[in-house]
Amino acid sequence: MAETVSSPSAANAVARGGFLAAIFLMATSAIGPGFITQTATFTAKLGSAFAFAILASILIDFVVQLNIWRITALTRRNASDTANAAIPGAGYLLAVLVLVGGLAFNVGNIAGAGLGLNAMFGISPKIGGAASALFAIGIFLSRRAGLLLDRSIIGLGLLMIAMTLVVALTTNPPVAEALRQTVMPDIVDFAAITTIVGGTVGGYITYSGAHRLLDKGLVGAENLQAVTRASLTGIAVTGIMRFVLFLAILGVVASGVTLDLSGQAANPAAQAFAIALGDWGMRIFGLVFWAAAITSVIGAAYTSVSFLTVFTHLDERKRSFATVVFIFLSLLVYVAMGTAPAAILVFVGGFNGLILPIGLSIFTYVGFARPDLMGGHRYNRPLLIASAIVCALTWYMGWKSVGTIFAFLAA
Repeated sequence: MAETVSSPSAANAVARGGFLAAIFLMATSAIGPGFITQTATFTAKLGSAFAFAILASILIDFVVQLNIWRITALTRRNASDTANAAIPGAGYLLAVLVLVGGLAFNVGNIAGAGLGLNAMFGISPKIGGAASALFAIGIFLSRRAGLLLDRSIIGLGLLMIAMTLVVALTTNPPVAEALRQTVMPDIVDFAAITTIVGGTVGGYITYSGAHRLLDKGLVGAENLQAVTRASLTGIAVTGIMRFVLFLAILGVVASGVTLDLSGQAANPAAQAFAIALGDWGMRIFGLVFWAAAITSVIGAAYTSVSFLTVFTHLDERKRSFATVVFIFLSLLVYVAMGTAPAAILVFVGGFNGLILPIGLSIFTYVGFARPDLMGGHRYNRPLLIASAIVCALTWYMGWKSVGTIFAFLAA
């Protein structure tokens, strides 16, 4: 629901707050526990060559987020409604895929929260995950859920950024080699690229920031320039943080340390941070990882539930209740699963990477062929051409890596 204000200065303040909330919702969703664990897992396997996957994810992120944010602003509809208006029935398909992918992602996010508390206090990951899910439920049960949502993701996001920089400065990574392999990799692993793309821009993450702006009423051609700036800012922040986190873990791997990737208790990212900063580092890492997980639990639930509106009208109260149910269902699935938490986090990124090209294909079609849905606006052609290229690339990567991604569940 769009917010109402009583003066131009108040309107500007609300707009700034809305854009900031959207930026951090996208950023904290993209740099969640899944990305941290995926980065540790693939850096341990590929070393400096994983830098190419990071670059690919940033370039794909740029094209996807910029187009989704801009087209959502112009259509003034959420993604599923836009899809239905463009291709009858497509919105229902997209909603089901995002809801299923969001559920899978949230199971992984709750697993990540459990890993974070395990790193801090040594408690069972499942107990930690359950406690964290209940904490997130409490936010949505609050009478001021919207305000708590915005403030929590901004505050915890800033905490994650600060601590990741500290670790990166400590590990002394081989920056020159990483930069070389960013553009000239020794190995190109499509499963790694698809997984990292899915974990940073696939599934619900694609629409998180755009739907937050929609709820704030920051849409229409009059806001398009500001929407573009906010999207680019969010992409820049997440892109830098992805590479910084990769360098932090690469510094540990390059020193000759072998990270344990097997077993139910495997937590490769925690191992890397502990090696860099000792026991103190393990505790701080746990806090950062938990913060990443909680913001992602909130973001996944909020955005996934926004797709339910294509099936039925939800007022603010019903939507909060549906979000609570979504988190609780995610918790039940997590508790029932026997798969290692780290394996879940890697798998869900890949799964959402497989969903990405479907939604992007629909939005690319809207940009090319349905200006009527965008108030008659003729959409930027270079951006659409880039979107079409990324569509083709993500379809190809998904086809090449689907078997490898589902194999992570057997890890």
